[in-house]
Amino acid sequence: MRVHLDCFPCFLRQSLIALRHGSKDRTVQEQILKAVLEDIQNVDTSKPPAYVTTFIHRKIRRLLQKDPFRGIKSEYNQIALKLYPSLKGFVQDSPDPLLTASRLAVAGNVIDFGIFTSIDIEGTIERALNNPFAVEDYRSFRSALSDAAEILYLLDNAGEIVFDRILIETIQSFGKKVTAVVKGSAIINDCTYEDALETSLTEICEVVDNGSDAVGTILEWTSPGFQQKYSQAPLIISKGQGNFETVSDLEKVIFYLFQAKCDVVSKELGLSPGSMILSKSRLAVKRKD
Repeated sequence: MRVHLDCFPCFLRQSLIALRHGSKDRTVQEQILKAVLEDIQNVDTSKPPAYVTTFIHRKIRRLLQKDPFRGIKSEYNQIALKLYPSLKGFVQDSPDPLLTASRLAVAGNVIDFGIFTSIDIEGTIERALNNPFAVEDYRSFRSALSDAAEILYLLDNAGEIVFDRILIETIQSFGKKVTAVVKGSAIINDCTYEDALETSLTEICEVVDNGSDAVGTILEWTSPGFQQKYSQAPLIISKGQGNFETVSDLEKVIFYLFQAKCDVVSKELGLSPGSMILSKSRLAVKRKD
């Protein structure tokens, strides 16, 4: 996927969201927003939007001299941890625990403060448990899990990581080894090793960082160690829209789990905003500029 013209106002809105999390000083917000406009003007539209947002958020963190999302990440980790017992119960009582855990993992993808200023977690859980996927390759997913001894799980956001933990635990119940991947350092509200520790994910599976602060998984920006794990992984689970934008490898078995939160992505996929997706292949998108 490449940058669409409709992405430009979204870049600006995402910048403003980050600045409002990072500072209450209107003058500081204005100065940094004007500085970010220079980067937006010089966008390389041949690249996925994730490249652009990576550069924007690097600049915002540098000028603020802090991570603007650190507090809200921890807040939503704690909110999700309080939901964990009931969510785990839904899975355990389900006639198909893997399907239910997959639905909940996609529901958790709504926790994205790079895009949203407020979220309805409980409403999203309700829809995820009762509404069909817009794209569903569940049979292929279950079959691929059956065939693979090891799975590389690309995590997305803080808070959401608790929903992913439930899916990881469900996959492990089939005797599979799961390695969860976090970001090498802060980027928006994406998971880092600190979030894996806070949500006890480190206690149930191996957690590695990819050595990168990029949105999604831009492979050439990741560490050699992660690249080796990626190349050796027989099966990859890619969570979130950022990973969907950036992870595309015809030689790998990859399943994408996410919500189409962006209007541009939704339109190009021919789906309604908020559609839940469990897709084996990277869905085709067509440039419409």
